Amino acid sequence: MIQTATPRTLKEKQRQEREALILQAAEEVLMEKGYHETSIDEIASLVGIAKGTVYLHFARKEDLVIALFERDLEKFLQLVETTIATGLTARAKMEAIMDVLYGSFFSKRFQLLYSLSNSVDLRRIFVEKKGCMRETWERLFARITSLLEEGKAAGEFDTTIPTSVMVSAFFSLLSPKSYDRLMVEGQMPQEEVAKQLGRIYFKGIAAV
Repeated sequence: MIQTATPRTLKEKQRQEREALILQAAEEVLMEKGYHETSIDEIASLVGIAKGTVYLHFARKEDLVIALFERDLEKFLQLVETTIATGLTARAKMEAIMDVLYGSFFSKRFQLLYSLSNSVDLRRIFVEKKGCMRETWERLFARITSLLEEGKAAGEFDTTIPTSVMVSAFFSLLSPKSYDRLMVEGQMPQEEVAKQLGRIYFKGIAAV
């Protein structure tokens, strides 16, 4: 017997699909025009829905930016969990995670979102919404912590360095503006910047 989705389930699926389309359109407009020039009207037009429908999903333009961060954070967590499930060594897993992380980290869209998160206009909103992303951040930190502990147990990483310090050092590398000078003035390709950052990090935590 073929089971059909209940109206409530179908309605929820349609709502989620529409929300994904809104976020995709918002990202495209933000990339093209920047935050201040982006309008809800243009986002609605791009999706092909009424402006009021956008507001049913996102009460403010700021909420769209927050939702984009939440979406990307969840995607990164899924990547980490998939990588951890492989048969690679702990270091190889960390290197794979870092490669993907920096691949998106230097992209134009990531730098746009990063700059928005540090803007005066949105900083207060991010503080208000921090609790919404806390669970995902905690899961992400827990996965990286577990991976580093695995590396210590296997003799790959230095057991005298607190794991909490290793985790903090890993995430402290996520500051795009810190490397602008290397890529612009030093004309160093982003792949090379990522490679050298990885060398510094893994050499620093390697088992003695």
